[in-house]
This record gives sequence, structure tokens and C-alpha cells, in this order.
Amino acid sequence: MKRIAFKFVLFVIFVTLAGCAVNPVTGRKELALMNISSAQEVQMGKKSFGPAMQSMGGIYADEALNAYVDRVGKRIARYSHRPELKYTFQVVNDSAPNAFALPGGFIAVSRGLLVNLENEAQLAAVLGHEIGHVTARHSVQGIQRGTVLSATVGLLGAVAGEGYGELTTRVGGVAANLIDKRYSREQESEADQLGIDYMTQAGYAPQGAIELQEIFYRKIEGGQNQDWLSGLFRSHPFSKERLEANRNYVRSRYAGGRSGYGLDRKSYQQAIAPLLKTQEAYALFDQARKQEAAGTVDAAIATYHKAMQKAPEQGLLLSGLGMAYLRNEDLIPARRYLLKAVAADGNYYQSRMGLGYTYLMNKKPKMAADHLRVSLDLAATVEAAYLFGEAEEAQGHFVKARELYQAVSEADKNGKLGRAAAAKLKKLGQ
Repeated sequence: MKRIAFKFVLFVIFVTLAGCAVNPVTGRKELALMNISSAQEVQMGKKSFGPAMQSMGGIYADEALNAYVDRVGKRIARYSHRPELKYTFQVVNDSAPNAFALPGGFIAVSRGLLVNLENEAQLAAVLGHEIGHVTARHSVQGIQRGTVLSATVGLLGAVAGEGYGELTTRVGGVAANLIDKRYSREQESEADQLGIDYMTQAGYAPQGAIELQEIFYRKIEGGQNQDWLSGLFRSHPFSKERLEANRNYVRSRYAGGRSGYGLDRKSYQQAIAPLLKTQEAYALFDQARKQEAAGTVDAAIATYHKAMQKAPEQGLLLSGLGMAYLRNEDLIPARRYLLKAVAADGNYYQSRMGLGYTYLMNKKPKMAADHLRVSLDLAATVEAAYLFGEAEEAQGHFVKARELYQAVSEADKNGKLGRAAAAKLKKLGQ
């Protein structure tokens, strides 16, 4: 009854606020099913960014590289239409070439895209383009027009305090909707031009934006490149017409575009040197994941070992190996490599969850709970919540266990874990 009343209140608010929203870039009023304030926009992005990053491999654990990308992004953002936003720029540990922007200024670029760029001006073009999506509120426009309304109602409900159980699935769902949302050609064109303007005002050579588009064209010319299609081009449609439009824009507005900073290749290669050193290891990692998906677990484990040997400091590689052993029900090596994964990078949810599971199976619920709590903080998955509930129950913390089981049973009503959680609640007297 309480939840129904809460959702009715939300509905009344949305109907009351429905009308027009103002685009910060154009100043034009736009039809909106619901108005989202700047504060709500930032909160939405903040709630979604962490789960989005975790779902794609987590943050690439190199402080210098992340600081470099953040520095380039913030240099450009100062010249945007919304410089007051507290922008965040991070590198996501994913081989697929990709970049995305969430509402409120939360922007990520993938490891796989960075290694395909040639200079800092091209990076500036990528980040400028994503900043353009933020300043023009392109993701928010879709929400305001109702295209991802149901998921957003869930997120705003969670932010308003509807309950922890709601967060177990909905925040991740909204993040996926916002990342996978396909921008229109008009939105891409607007973000291209805004990005070129922003990067040029920040001192970068706009030629970098043309070079970036030429890279995109080479990747799809003569056939489809699956990595790019499943990554960047899934949400950012590309065409030769878009390349020509950007060439004409730079030619007409910036007299060719070669003046400015960032076209030097050597300095960029030095900045991304950590990524270049691990490229071969991650190619093996990607191969191992495909082998595991195909059911050839022993072959996958052997390939994970090869990857790890080439870059033993990379937490994601160690996590992949540990989780493969875990899925193969080989707990001793699973725990060994998951411990190493957490030591290398303690901020990846899957490593923490896997390690927590091994401790739970080894009847060490306190140690299990410590890792499962961190996993749940990083990404609120039903799996981690259920295992955390088991760890709390094993320690006699029945109130906390019931809270976690309740969250899982609500978030996964028709799933295996949801039914198991409901059975646990019945056993515990609820």
C-alpha cells in the first residue's frame, strides 16, 4: 500500500510538471513529459555511473592515466555551456572501443578506444563530443519525452528513499538504458559541433575532430567491425555524411583547423603507455572470455593464465582467472587468484563477490561478509545481496539477513535467487 501511494504521488508530480523544458545550449523550449532539474540530473548520473563502470570491467586501475584523461576533459569542460557542473572523466576497463556520458557530467572512455586514438586532439574531440551530449541534455531529453520513463521512475523513487531493495536492480537498469540509448542523427550532429567548439576554445586543434571521424570511417569502411559496432557505434551512429559535415564545419568556422594544440603523436603515446604495455594481455583475456562463454572452461583457464603472465599486476585478468576456477568449482585456486585480484584492485565488484563466496563456502562468514559488503557497495547485484544475507545469517545477524533476503525477493521475484530468498524469509519467520 505504501509503495502504491508513493508511486501515485510521483505520478501526480510528473503530470503537474509536464510541459516544456529549456535546452541550456539553444535556449529553446522543448516538449517534456516530466521536468528534471539540474540537481536531479546530477543525482541520476551519480547513482548510475558506478554501476555502469562496474558492468564494463570497472575503472582502469592506473591513477596517472585517469588523471590525464580527467585533466583533458576538465580543460575542455570549462568552455562548455555548463561549466558549473562538476564533471567526472574516467577510463573504463573494457576492450570494446566506447565512450559514454551520463546526465550531470559523468563521462567515461574505454581502454579499447584510447589505444585506437593517435593524439591528444583526437581524445579532446571524443571528450568534447560527450560533453556536448551533457550540455545539450540529450540523455535527459529522452527521459523527459518518456522514452526511458519507467526505469527513471524507479531511479527517482530509489533516490527519494523507497528502499534499498529497489536499488538492487533499478539503478543498474537505468544505467544500461542511458548508456545503450541510441542518439539521433540530429543529436550526434549537435554534439559534434559543440565538441569542436569546446575543444577549439580550450586550445586544441579542431583537425583532431576530423582525424577522429576518419578513424571511425576506416573502422567501418569495407565491412563491419564488430568491436566498434558493439561499442561506440551502437549508441553513436556514424556515416560518411557525418564525416563530411564535420569537415565542412571545421573548414568554414576554423579555417582548416590545423592550428592549436594536441596533434603530436609522441606525447600521446607516452601518456597511454600503460595501456599499450597490456594490450597483448587483454587480447588473451578477451579470447579466454569467449572460450568460457563457449563452454570450453579448461581452455579458457589456460588462456587466462597466459594473459596473467603477461600482465600480472592487472586485477581484471586475475579476477577473470579466479572466477573461471570458481565456476569450475575449484575453490582453492579460485580463492588464491581472487585474493591477488583484490590486492591489485579492490574496487571491482566481481572480485569481491567471488572472494566472499569462497570464504562463505569455507565457513568463514565474517570474512565473507566483509568482501560481500564492498561488492554490494560497488554494484548492488542480487547475487551479492543474497550471499551477504547468507553470511549475516551464519553469524546470527538475523535482522540484517532478513533485510537482505527481503531486498532480493523483491528485486528478483520470478528468479531463482528471489525464490530462494523468499524461502529463507519463511524459514527465519517472516
